[in-house]
Amino acid sequence: MISNKQVRHEAKQLFHLCLVNSLLDENRVRDVVRQVIASSHRGSLPVLTHFLHLLRLHRAQHTAKVESAAPLSPELQATTNASLTRLYGFGLTTIFSDQPSLIGGMRIQVGSDVYDGSVLGGLAALQARL
Repeated sequence: MISNKQVRHEAKQLFHLCLVNSLLDENRVRDVVRQVIASSHRGSLPVLTHFLHLLRLHRAQHTAKVESAAPLSPELQATTNASLTRLYGFGLTTIFSDQPSLIGGMRIQVGSDVYDGSVLGGLAALQARL
């Protein structure tokens, strides 16, 4: 039986094998998964499970979700994307979506960081203070 500590260590090593210049290489991910499955090692399932967890964390940290009350102009999208890239580095994927429920403004989430400049967020903050 493989220990939890060893599972985490092996998954982390596999994850680092998939990074090229701090960016995740999808082809390397596929190759690593194929090789682990082909090895038929008894502890491969827990290692792959933790490896998937690390991949999901990495993707969340490198994905910016930008919600706005109205569609953003291409210029504003480009400016927002450039600002987020400057803050979080290259390799950031930015997803823009419309959320009329925000009433006005914008809400940005990158990993666990949330920047809420929406009217709905301001009203919620005001309600919490009262």
